Amino acid sequence: MNQQDFKALLDRFSNAASRGDGKAFAACFTEDGVYHDYIYGPHTGRASIEDMLVNLFHRDAANYDWRMFDPVVNGGVGYAWSLSKFTSTIEAYKGKEVVIDGMSRFVLRDGLIAEYRESVNGGVAMAQLGVDPGRIAKVMARWAGWLRERPEVKTYLKQ
Repeated sequence: MNQQDFKALLDRFSNAASRGDGKAFAACFTEDGVYHDYIYGPHTGRASIEDMLVNLFHRDAANYDWRMFDPVVNGGVGYAWSLSKFTSTIEAYKGKEVVIDGMSRFVLRDGLIAEYRESVNGGVAMAQLGVDPGRIAKVMARWAGWLRERPEVKTYLKQ
């Protein structure tokens, strides 16, 4: 995939995510694509990815906007920096505005996303929501466990 095609894919991806258009969002992925979300976990296949966007992301966040910047692609792998913002609709944090940044990694196949991973400091989001520090610590410990269990991390740690 070339730089122009990758940017066009990211524009479709982030515009669909912002609109809450699950079908258009899922169409950015291969049939067997995987979206690894740092909050909602992995979702495999277009139906699951669509469901995640509509029934999780947009359930918990109003005024959602997600933009990708500085995309780079090298064959089958692309990266982009992102900013996103939303207003929480979760009862305990209702009305709280959040902005976060992150780095996204896209494994690409046949012009679509085969695998999506993100690196986001979710602690920044939780602090803006006013989440109890004890709960933040538990979530961070769970995320650390997920990271250490990834096959590529296990391989890395054995070196």
